[in-house]
Amino acid sequence: MKQMNVDVAVIGAGTAGLAAYRAARAAGKRTVIIEGGPYGTTCARVGCMPSKLLIAAAEAAHELRHTAPFGVRVDGEIVIDGRAVMERVRRERDRFVGFVLESVDGIPAEDRLRGYARFVDNTTLQVGDDLQLRAGRVVIATGSSPAVPPPFRALGDRLVVNDDVFSWDALPRRVAVFGPGVIGLELGQALSRLGVIVRVFGVGGGVGPLSDPAIRDYATAAFQEQFYLDPDARVEDMQRDGDEVVIRYARLDGEIVTERFDYVLAATGRRPNVANLGLENTGLELDARGVPLFDPATLQCGASPVFIAGDANNILPLLHEAADEGKTAGANASSYPEVSAGLRRATLGVVFSDPQIATVGTRFADLPADAVIGEVSFENQGRSRVMLKNKGLMHVYAERGTGRFLGAEWIGPRAEHIAHTLAWARQMDLTIAQMLDMPFYHPVIEEGLRTALRDAAAKLAG
Repeated sequence: MKQMNVDVAVIGAGTAGLAAYRAARAAGKRTVIIEGGPYGTTCARVGCMPSKLLIAAAEAAHELRHTAPFGVRVDGEIVIDGRAVMERVRRERDRFVGFVLESVDGIPAEDRLRGYARFVDNTTLQVGDDLQLRAGRVVIATGSSPAVPPPFRALGDRLVVNDDVFSWDALPRRVAVFGPGVIGLELGQALSRLGVIVRVFGVGGGVGPLSDPAIRDYATAAFQEQFYLDPDARVEDMQRDGDEVVIRYARLDGEIVTERFDYVLAATGRRPNVANLGLENTGLELDARGVPLFDPATLQCGASPVFIAGDANNILPLLHEAADEGKTAGANASSYPEVSAGLRRATLGVVFSDPQIATVGTRFADLPADAVIGEVSFENQGRSRVMLKNKGLMHVYAERGTGRFLGAEWIGPRAEHIAHTLAWARQMDLTIAQMLDMPFYHPVIEEGLRTALRDAAAKLAG
């Protein structure tokens, strides 16, 4: 058995792990990064990048079908070549993964350890079968994996998760999507626009990340105009039959129907990859999911020299958050036992559906009871109507008394761009009045935001 001693050991070479490694190395610590699976981040391999490639193809098909209202007619049949669509998705996905691999290749070979790591104790790791690693501090950055409810597993290879979709050689004919969260909405709508018959089933009425009931109801209705979506579905039976899945369910009108699908896509959340780390061999206190309890500010697990970052801690499983957390964890591991709070930016989330969904800052569910809500509909907003992208409803939230901007939830056109503007305003702790002092060009969709801010300002003054 080989022995090795280092200052900092980072488990996982995804976004958070790479950031932690770089931070610890920058602090002058002898650091290694351990990876048992394929290199390449979740975002590049199976997440944000390949999903956007599929969405881009879907948007192209959708736009071709909807030119007539502009007086522009596309004659002839619109042909979607599913094999060509998926070939481009895989080709470009591999290109993005290649950029990550180039970054990993830049790490000195002696700092890259291949194999799965398990804790022997708080700071001793078994890596593979033949290496025992003693580290002064450890950063857990093992990411997350799709969470699949046990009943779904009986479907065998007719069950897929988002990771599998991007390996398809061609588009299937019919897909049932379970879970209208971010992944389910994006992939369900994209597949529908590419000619796949799609049914999206949810539980409890949730749609995307929305907690504002008015915005959630608007979003539900908007998507139901485009594809089948039941956010609180009653599925009575689901069985595999040969190479198909047979599902009996109650339609929105209450009628019980039976349909066959080529695949069931489980978009039912993700779970931190901590089950096989041997955490039971440490002195760390674990929560019900088996994740170590930690300080969200410093990412330190109790008073130990162990830190946890990125999707593994499941605070905000987003790439930019993982990068920030990795940097914090790596820096604090280097300075342990002295630790400090890391950078926490204003929260920002985007669903790349059409219309897009976005959340910034404090969610509706977490608002103080007396918060002020400013509203705008995009249905009659000038630029939105010009582009025939006039579906949307926005709520902005403000603190009564101070007028501080707290956050927003909305569905609407170009939400990804407005979201950045609002996240900056939230991080700068601006008031509604200060935001209204900022420039708004004409004619732009952001004028809709100004309308919502004006509505909030009027209510604050009332």
